[in-house]
Amino acid sequence: MPEKVFGARRQGFGHRFALDPPLSEGEVAQAEEELGVSFPAAYRSFLLEVGAGGAGPHYGIFPLRRDAQGWHWDEGGGRRGVNTLLAQPFPSEAERARRADELDAREPVGSDFPDHSAYRAAYRVWDDEWESLQTSMTAGAICLNHQGCGYFTWFVVTGPECGTLWTDLRGVDRLLEPLTAEHGRVDFGDWYLRWLSRATAQAHGA
Repeated sequence: MPEKVFGARRQGFGHRFALDPPLSEGEVAQAEEELGVSFPAAYRSFLLEVGAGGAGPHYGIFPLRRDAQGWHWDEGGGRRGVNTLLAQPFPSEAERARRADELDAREPVGSDFPDHSAYRAAYRVWDDEWESLQTSMTAGAICLNHQGCGYFTWFVVTGPECGTLWTDLRGVDRLLEPLTAEHGRVDFGDWYLRWLSRATAQAHGA
């Protein structure tokens, strides 16, 4: 009963249990060089031995692909993953909180301005900074998949948290939260194999 596996066959979405073909060693090395990172070992092995993306947790893993513009993660619907900050260190939880608090403290207050137009102009500048801040929160990480309901999974490829995965709950005004199991933080291999075990059991009606 494959239809019982979440994310496999939803209309317009879903991985349908299909995988992109694996990449060659040369292709993976080229992608790493172009993107300015070294992929963690488990993900690198997945790209080389399993597939470039496709069947996986939730609605599947965004595939790593190359086109005329270069290497990118295909997020579906014509959307390309934005990789401009990928080579930068992934900020720590404390650093993310510090940045957010600093910007919150500078939010414009209407009473500080001579008229509403001046306030709105200042607020638009501040709001643009907020958008840039949100982008910087996932520097050094790949948006790996869509969980549904505006939640995403990010996979860290730089800094001290390299190899860990995070659930992005900012769509409901929460934070990035690390994926954990009984032994601590979850890496790509553990995350994928846990899903594969569950999906196999569900597909066979267990």
